[in-house]
Amino acid sequence: MSELKKRFLSLDVFRGMTICFMIIVNTSGSGALAYAPLEHATWHGFTPTDLVFPSFLFAVGNAMSFSLDKYRQISNSAFLTKIFKRTILIFLLGYLMYWFPFFGLDANWHIIGAPISHTRIMGVLQRIALCYFFGSLMVYYLSTKNVIIVSIALLIGYWIILLLFGSSTQPLSMSGNAGIYFDKFLMGNDHLYNGERIPFDPEGWLSTLPAIVNVVIGYFAGRFIQKKGKSFECLAKLMLVGSLLIFIAICWNLVFPINKKLWTSSFVLVTTGLDLLIISTLIYVLEIKKWNRIRWSHFFEIFGRNPLFIYILSELMAEILTMIKAGPHENFFDYVNRVFFQVIAPGSFGALLFAICYMLVCWFIGWWLNKRKIYIRV
Repeated sequence: MSELKKRFLSLDVFRGMTICFMIIVNTSGSGALAYAPLEHATWHGFTPTDLVFPSFLFAVGNAMSFSLDKYRQISNSAFLTKIFKRTILIFLLGYLMYWFPFFGLDANWHIIGAPISHTRIMGVLQRIALCYFFGSLMVYYLSTKNVIIVSIALLIGYWIILLLFGSSTQPLSMSGNAGIYFDKFLMGNDHLYNGERIPFDPEGWLSTLPAIVNVVIGYFAGRFIQKKGKSFECLAKLMLVGSLLIFIAICWNLVFPINKKLWTSSFVLVTTGLDLLIISTLIYVLEIKKWNRIRWSHFFEIFGRNPLFIYILSELMAEILTMIKAGPHENFFDYVNRVFFQVIAPGSFGALLFAICYMLVCWFIGWWLNKRKIYIRV
């Protein structure tokens, strides 16, 4: 039986939902602010959008729970070769995606070079690659008990590092946290993300440490679901653990605030807790109650079958739209929003409508690939 057929429908739908909403929040239309729930929290705090990326990491762990059994049947060197190759490929794709299209346009729309010296090094795919790499090594070589110990050490250790090596007055501020100090030391300002008020990378090296735990918990969730199957016992235990993680996160938030951009340990627990509750709900709806007569889940399965490819495609297409000139001082992305979406639905709703339409374009590409049974594995 193929890996695709062995997979639980609920896990595929979960992964597809993650990609779907990731595209929507990443490609909000221009000309108006997005609705508040579709924006990341400014600093401390939590919005529904903040759940999207950690859910992707959780889904990576789910997928690992199916593939690592196969890897245990090959030699140690073959396993390491596969893990290293996939890590390097995903990391390189992320880096090239930020460097793309390898040139830029000045204020007069003249082509200028995009020097590698000013290219962002870290990012979404890069974090996925690193978390996949270290998560795979942990669950492959360590016992379950030791994986749990290392995961707890990563969460508590990251907290201690931020407190000890950050600013003496504001160790959890954007400009004074230990993560930005380390990233600047390692990469310099020119290789950091510049979408914040200052050069700061929300997917930096140090904050990748606690993010590994998102993958690990996703792995254990996948293993547990395979073991217990479609049962109420499975649902009860998943929901109990999810609720417990959320409770610990809320308590920890009092001294170590939930913060997506710092990827705090409390953020890891609240997001994995919510992911466990969502997975439990999907199992109940799809696997137990079979509430899928109109095949609504198929929409999300399309995204779940080519997740990384569709995500990369969505980012590259958006970049291309901003490169196409549609006026003296306007690109095609802004032009479409100004003359169409902001006309038929002014304000935030128009921005959301564009994002939904853009997501549907990506879905149709995924549908075309799925119809021809083309599954691009990265």
